[in-house]
Amino acid sequence: MNLEQLRSFVEVARFGNFTRAAEELYLAQPSLSRQIAALEQDLGAELFHRARGGSTLTVAGESLLPLAKRMLADAESVRRELAELAGLERGRVRLGATPTLCISLVAEVLSAFHAAHPAIELHLSEQGSRGLLDALGGGELDLALVTTTDATAPGRFTVTPLLVEELVVVSSAAAPPVTTRATISLAEVARLPQIVFSSTYDLRAATDAAFRAASLEPEVVLEGAEMDAVLRFVERGLGVAIVPALVLIDRPGLRAVRLAERALDRTISLAMPADVAPTAAVEVMRRTITAEATAFAARAGETMRAAQAGG
Repeated sequence: MNLEQLRSFVEVARFGNFTRAAEELYLAQPSLSRQIAALEQDLGAELFHRARGGSTLTVAGESLLPLAKRMLADAESVRRELAELAGLERGRVRLGATPTLCISLVAEVLSAFHAAHPAIELHLSEQGSRGLLDALGGGELDLALVTTTDATAPGRFTVTPLLVEELVVVSSAAAPPVTTRATISLAEVARLPQIVFSSTYDLRAATDAAFRAASLEPEVVLEGAEMDAVLRFVERGLGVAIVPALVLIDRPGLRAVRLAERALDRTISLAMPADVAPTAAVEVMRRTITAEATAFAARAGETMRAAQAGG
């Protein structure tokens, strides 16, 4: 079993088709077929159900796939680390983050990182926390900024809390304030026209759960939007929204008020594979993220604090 065989196996599994996988790998199909056949012979098991309509994984193939992805990721990590040490290239960083963080903290992180290390290749994956952890576990990311850690399996990831931030109620700065008090209750928010996120957002699940726990039914005027769209709709006066305090930085078109129920907060954490040593470039990115998170906490005031300081 060698890396070329594993790479061919992963591509066939991805496309479900030997011809498309061969094209992706710039191989002749007979060569790819021989690699798969040799791999099956080495392992003593068939990896694909072959049919005219395509190829699907057998039980043995499904068992091998996550292991093959991890082995390929480890091999690539070693190759890049050695290249960095030899001075052949500066490296690559594959960072994942949630949509909320991509329009706030990550923008600052990437700006600072690229200014200091312009030769390092950067890749960004934007998706929900659970998807990011799956990608991290599959070797597709080097590190990820997540807002939930429920999906972490013990020992799989090193998860470092960075920030704890409140969820706040935002409205248009051009409209009258939703309250004259320093805080607003969930019951009051439920009576205001609301713009709510797509069900794929962990944030949506958290706010829905809070309303259910309080036996409240919010007045929803628009449902299913992504973060940037939600903020723009609020700025235009379509309604209010419950959002992380972090996204308010540099948003003069929005006005925020804190919730009386302070239980609505979230922890932003940095997750990395526990069983893979970071390359030099990834370690620099880790330090950059930590520094920028600290700076964000200082700018945000009472609605955000460093996780270490807050416990």
